Amino acid sequence: MKLRDHQTEITNLMQQKCGQVLVPTGGGKTMCMIVDAKWRFSMPIPQTIIVVAPRILLAQQLCEEFLEQIDNVEVLHVHSGETNYKTTTNPKEIQEWHHSSTKNQLIFTTYHSLHRIKSDVEADTVYYDEAHNSVQKNFFESVKSRSHTTRRKFYFTATPKHHTSQERGMNNAKVYGQVIAEIPAPELIKKGYIVPPQVKTRNYNTGFYESVEEIDKEMILDALDNEESMDKVLVTAKSTTNIHKLITRTDFQVECHARKYNVMWITSKYGAIINGKKVTRKTFFNLMNKWGKDDTKKFLLFHHSILSEGMNVSGLNACILLRNLDLITMAQTIGRVIRLHKEDAQKISTGALKPCIKGTGYIKPFGKMFVPVYNNVGIGTEKRLQSVVDTIFNKGEAQVSLSNRK
Repeated sequence: MKLRDHQTEITNLMQQKCGQVLVPTGGGKTMCMIVDAKWRFSMPIPQTIIVVAPRILLAQQLCEEFLEQIDNVEVLHVHSGETNYKTTTNPKEIQEWHHSSTKNQLIFTTYHSLHRIKSDVEADTVYYDEAHNSVQKNFFESVKSRSHTTRRKFYFTATPKHHTSQERGMNNAKVYGQVIAEIPAPELIKKGYIVPPQVKTRNYNTGFYESVEEIDKEMILDALDNEESMDKVLVTAKSTTNIHKLITRTDFQVECHARKYNVMWITSKYGAIINGKKVTRKTFFNLMNKWGKDDTKKFLLFHHSILSEGMNVSGLNACILLRNLDLITMAQTIGRVIRLHKEDAQKISTGALKPCIKGTGYIKPFGKMFVPVYNNVGIGTEKRLQSVVDTIFNKGEAQVSLSNRK
């Protein structure tokens, strides 16, 4: 595995310290976990490592990525999803599995199920992915408890969440430690590891449309017809119902097919649907990433919140924001579209393309963030988006969210 210079810096620091690792989306934080895990698994005594994710889908994705590089290990999933490995949320079964093995162990779980892994499951290391989720009231106690029983713990995020009382926030050093590494996004752009976001807004006159779904239909189709870099588009919808009405109550999908676009949507209520056909989530994500790598394929990918953070979606070059987002979700959504085009990455690695901030010579020089504005809708979205872009990509700071909720 050839590491980028900032990944080498992070993994070296992880051998010496524990704490928070702040890396912009697309900066390769998963590879830092994997390299550290390989080092721990090379020890003469078998080690147990826990990997915590905010969603089952992400836990499954992380498992696949880890096992592409690591093979001398037994695997357990602790969540309610289906996997190809032993999966349970029964604390007794987890304990028996842990104590019956004499090999290295990887346990993949979610913040929701972390409390199922009791303290007598002695972990050498815990990696908290998208660690800003850990401060939620129903997750924090299990994270706090595990911090007292595990020596090596690392909290990875691009968007740390603090609390005014410090108790239930990543500014609680007793639980989260200090920031041991913080990588500025402009540095990653300059070195050719990610591309910058480009914010674009357009004002629409929607007074003569009868419904919100008709407005959304016209705005999205207009963006597809008139904006550049709109071949593979993530659409953050107002609600699950909003997506369903757009697809079922208008001829939007027919219009998209006429433009050679595939229409994909995934929600917790309706499941995964591709061009009007319901499919399994595995089929959905496999095809999503296959089409993402195929320059001849165009698609729209609708969601409400499922794809906001962590999930890899190959090839996205734009996002349409139909609703405002909180600071963290906004930053995470930007991260979905700023990954390099595969050919640009290959050319940079061989020296055929010189990385630069403006992206001259890139097939994908930027990730587009498109905000439709109408009847005062979208104005707040644009302001927050510009603020997040300025913080992360101009000032080079992590986007910190501050909460005062009890």
